[in-house]
Amino acid sequence: MLTRKQHDLLLFIHEKLETSGVSPSFEEMKEAMKLKSKSGIHRLVTGLEERGFIRRLAHRARALEVLRLPDSAVPTRGGVAGGNVRSAAPRNRLMPRAVEGSGPMQGTPVNVSPYNARDIVTLPLYGRIAAGTPIEALRDMSTQIDVPIGLLGNGDHYALEVAGDSMVDAGIMDGDTVIIQRSDNAENGSIVVALVDEQEVTLKRLRRKGNSVALEAANPAYETRIFGPDRVKVQGRLVGLLRRY
Repeated sequence: MLTRKQHDLLLFIHEKLETSGVSPSFEEMKEAMKLKSKSGIHRLVTGLEERGFIRRLAHRARALEVLRLPDSAVPTRGGVAGGNVRSAAPRNRLMPRAVEGSGPMQGTPVNVSPYNARDIVTLPLYGRIAAGTPIEALRDMSTQIDVPIGLLGNGDHYALEVAGDSMVDAGIMDGDTVIIQRSDNAENGSIVVALVDEQEVTLKRLRRKGNSVALEAANPAYETRIFGPDRVKVQGRLVGLLRRY
């Protein structure tokens, strides 16, 4: 995922190339990012290069090429709204409907504009997680998704696509994308990503009572599953949800 500074620097470089045809100098980038030294810019540029967003052109001074932009990028004069900047074809954009708040995911829906690039961060989208019969979560680090920063708290986060209907009464539908805060513990009653017997991963509400751990669905068609304390490990807790309409 891109950090806030990497994201802002990438957009600054792209805008400079669009307006002048010349990539900005490290001094200009330092001033734009409000950094005290050029070493910080070197680290940001290297990070963008390693992630495939830019490349340095050989045998040319201060020459950078932007290969792609995050899907959240502001449209430019060339009409590119994100993705591969070599193609100006329009892209389908995610207009997320974010349901915020803890508890049963019944908070106030918030419509988030995809063009407010400074309020967007990129998270890894690991794969599909069952909200029904547990399946092993996929770990494809090459897939990413842009999400509103307001959905995130402290710490590390990732996204998973929901498969199944066992959490519909909590407002979580098949095909939704859930935002998970990485954690190995959670409060009783939280909706969590749970690893069962080191091989099955599922999205359920966590209930603890004595030495038992219950994984509770939010659909009366599914039974609550009860395990011993050593069979269930929390891998994160639900903090947000995205839905494509």
